[in-house]
Amino acid sequence: MTLPRFFLSATFTLVLLLTTCSLGWATVESTTPAGTIAPEKGPHQGKLLTHNDFAIELVIYEHGIPPEFRAWITEKGQPLKPAEVSLDITLTRLDGTQNEISFTAQQDFLRGNNLIYEPHSFVVSIRAQYHGTYHHWQYNSFEGRTHIQADIAKKLAIETAIAHPRILKSTISAYGKLTTHPENTREIKSRFEGTIKSVTAAVGQRVNKGQLLLTVKRNLALEPFKIYSPLNGIIHHRNANPGEQTNNRILFSIIDDSILISELAVFPEDQDKISLGNSVSLFLHGKSQPITGIVKQIDTIVHANQSIIVRAQHNNESGQLLAGRFVRGEIEVAQHPAPLAVKRSGLQSFRDFTVVFEKIGNDYEVRMLELGVITAEWAEVLSGLKPNAEYVSKHSYIIKADIEKSGALHDH
Repeated sequence: MTLPRFFLSATFTLVLLLTTCSLGWATVESTTPAGTIAPEKGPHQGKLLTHNDFAIELVIYEHGIPPEFRAWITEKGQPLKPAEVSLDITLTRLDGTQNEISFTAQQDFLRGNNLIYEPHSFVVSIRAQYHGTYHHWQYNSFEGRTHIQADIAKKLAIETAIAHPRILKSTISAYGKLTTHPENTREIKSRFEGTIKSVTAAVGQRVNKGQLLLTVKRNLALEPFKIYSPLNGIIHHRNANPGEQTNNRILFSIIDDSILISELAVFPEDQDKISLGNSVSLFLHGKSQPITGIVKQIDTIVHANQSIIVRAQHNNESGQLLAGRFVRGEIEVAQHPAPLAVKRSGLQSFRDFTVVFEKIGNDYEVRMLELGVITAEWAEVLSGLKPNAEYVSKHSYIIKADIEKSGALHDH
């Protein structure tokens, strides 16, 4: 996964060609629609902001350095001394944040004093003063931004989430099956030899503790006696029919399935990462929520398939789990407190960055992320997104495709 970087090798340029009065305002999109003539560029490959004889060539310069504004000033085509021109720029971003950029003279250009952080998407307001004359310009420079009405977003099944702190859990995937707890099986015999008179339980039947299973007439006594279930469970085996002698044999096997064991196969190299008491989540087809459990035993024998069996105990009072069923498990091996995290389902690649798309109103705009710890479901955000930001968590590829189609990309 590609992480954000701040040092790029291209030059992003902004241009506006104005022919109104020096105190007038004009607005031009940063991208040029297909079939139109591109605005004039200056000698430094920047785009030109002009009025009468006064001109500013403005560039976001990032050739081997963090992006910054640079401006070259001319009058009647002749360069002016940078120290004689006062220049300020205000960048207004989608969330209303404003970045003030002031300039100082350096060599033959004016250099902005602040980093222009990604995305380079904002309304640009420019104020220049030279020999008592003021020049104002304003234009839109949007990248990685699109507008989608709420009803359309709903039809497209675009979902959002809020970026919050989160405990990220590192896990190991494993596969195995469910089995009964070895201490939760009871084999039922008759204390006395006799003839079975009646049987009231069948194989597969769920019985409760104290429920009648069968009646036996003792060989040496006239009165019959009754055998009851010693626990809640399922009749797993029955070897008792009316008229038969008990003959000291096992008449019933009853399994208490309120607790089941998952036997999960892991690679030997992962054994040292797992400890007794680690949490385990089982994922079952058709179930939206995992079944949780605790590691109770770790084998020290490598099986023929070169796996080691990890056994976890799971509460099954709801009866969702069935012994013998194959399962996929996630064994938790570490926890990491992330000050901010987003769902991995929302991540997209954009240029050389990993991004999410923040939603503000009905506008969606790219946010370049620096990521930390990444788990199966979540990614820690180190920079690029503010806490409590609403971002696209599902079907974010639709936003990316719409931005790419509209051409709202980085004009480098």
